Amino acid sequence: MTDGPPAATLRSARTDRRSRRRTRSRVARLQASHSYGRVLAVVLCLFAFAAIAPDGGWATGLLALIATAMLVVTAWTSGLVAVGSNAIRLVAIGGCVAAAASFLSDGESVTGAVALACGLMVVATIGVIVLGVLDQHEVNAQTVQGAISVYLLLGLFFVFVYGTVAALGSGPFFAQGVDGTRALRLYFSYVTLATLGYGDYTPTGNLGHLLAVFEALVGQLYLVIVLTMLVTRLGQRGRPGA
Repeated sequence: MTDGPPAATLRSARTDRRSRRRTRSRVARLQASHSYGRVLAVVLCLFAFAAIAPDGGWATGLLALIATAMLVVTAWTSGLVAVGSNAIRLVAIGGCVAAAASFLSDGESVTGAVALACGLMVVATIGVIVLGVLDQHEVNAQTVQGAISVYLLLGLFFVFVYGTVAALGSGPFFAQGVDGTRALRLYFSYVTLATLGYGDYTPTGNLGHLLAVFEALVGQLYLVIVLTMLVTRLGQRGRPGA
């Protein structure tokens, strides 16, 4: 009876396969188009639809489909995964299921669950954009478009978080005694993200206060850190021999 290959050889082979997969993934990302103009266009579509669409189940379902398309387009642009990969199929299926649930029911539990799913897709899109931008190792028009997309997505993420809290919470989200429409929560989110502080609407409860403070901190830190990095890199590109 012949003994199999030693454990050390098997571990080495597995390590080599993982290394090759990481290398192929890295090469695919570097060779991707990184054309974040199309990503920004989809983000703006999601923003506009969230701002003007009613709160009915069909509108929530379309939001889920747009968020799904946004994540797929971003993954393809960044070269993170192939369009026909299992990960993309799972995202597409999940988005379609969320949309179908919204089309069939506009109950608060379904609305809250779909809002949470959209928020998770926004977070995933932000992560994919950041990875693709970092892979370029330079500041260019695509980098700026990616940075703008991330800033807009931060505001949209909190829109979906506020929607989840409003739908699943026991009391009104705003101290004015209402949960507000999606358009109103979008207005509140970006006012908070930009730290304008109009004060016409304020969240109620400890969770609402925590989310609003966290969003304001994220907005300020993003502008300070990202703008500083972009300006610094642009300055370096303008120097002779840079």
